[in-house]
Order: sequence, then C-alpha cells, then structure tokens
Amino acid sequence: MASFNYRLLVVDDDPSMRDLLQTSLSMKGYEVRAAQDGFEALAQMRGALPDMILTDLKMPNMSGFELLSVVRTRFPQIPTIAISGEFQPAVGELGVLADAFLAKPYMPKELFAKIAELLHNSPPRPSVKRDIAPVWVPRNGDYYVITCTDCLRSFSIPAEDTVPALRELHTLECIFCNAMVRFIVEEKFRLTASRTGTPAPPTPQSSRS
Repeated sequence: MASFNYRLLVVDDDPSMRDLLQTSLSMKGYEVRAAQDGFEALAQMRGALPDMILTDLKMPNMSGFELLSVVRTRFPQIPTIAISGEFQPAVGELGVLADAFLAKPYMPKELFAKIAELLHNSPPRPSVKRDIAPVWVPRNGDYYVITCTDCLRSFSIPAEDTVPALRELHTLECIFCNAMVRFIVEEKFRLTASRTGTPAPPTPQSSRS
C-alpha cells in the first residue's frame, strides 16, 4: 500500500482502460480520479492538483501530447507518465513532455514501480496555485482574442464600440475547458449579449497544440 493517499489522475478516452487503472491503482492505496481527455483533466485540476498524471497520448479534443505540454508549462512540479499502444519509441524521440513512457501492453508491476519511483521524489501538493492577474486582451479587427489561462487555448469574441468600457474587468467562460477567464481590453467595447465564443483564427497568440 502507498505510504500516503497520493492523488493520481488517469486520463484516457477508453472507458475500459480508465476503469482498469482506477481499480488497480485504488487497490494499491492511491486516491484515483479519471478524465476522458485533456480538457476534462484540466477542469478537475482547478479544484486540487494531483500528485501524478498518467495519460494516454492519442485522444480526441485535447490529446495527451497537448495536455502534457500544458502541465509542463503550468505545473512543472507534477510528475507525469505517458502511456500508449500506438507510439513505441522512447519519450525523447516522440517529443513527449513526460517523466516516463510505458508502451502497451505493459506489466502492472512495471507501472506500480514507476509510479512509486516518481512519487518518491515528489512531495504531496494539496491545492492549485491560482493566477490572480487578469489577461490583457488586444483587439484583432472586429474581435478580441481571449487566451484561457487554464488550458492555454485561444478563442474570439465579437467586439462593439458603442458602449465605453475602458480598462473594465470582465469574466468569460472558456469555450474549451469552461474555466472562468478574467480579462481587460484597453479600449471601448462591449460584449454581445450571447457571450458566445468561436475558435480564434491562427494568430501569434494561438494556443500551443
């Protein structure tokens, strides 16, 4: 059994694999949560950080490659294990930002040993350190491009110049991961009543995919 109730986050779009990992790891004494893709994983991490992330690489919506990139950027202290049955080369050859890579099929004892090894050098981290500063948003034609501070994806909202709102603080829900993003636009504008966002066209501010 694990010495502490370490929190593990399992990310896989295959329900049977999620259930298998959640059951086997729970039996080893870990507290296990599961997510079906990177967006759901990031949404869960807004409440409390896991002590380790185990993720598949090929998933719809946000892949394991993207999730690991976001985690390495925002939460570099969290150890990560990439698991895949389609990508056999070593992690370095794939360009995966993970601390370990396991190719399917693998022996359960191999997974348990790798988890114990990585956790040994990583103390528990009970909560998420939140960014409190709002995002400053530039105008892009008739749209404002918002970059989510959680999933680092960009989306756009239409802007209108009829209502003065100079440097006014606004809050908007990310259309990808549902995180609440605080932002300021340094010019006159107002949001449309629907507050409906659309994915932003490729710009220098676009997310890291």
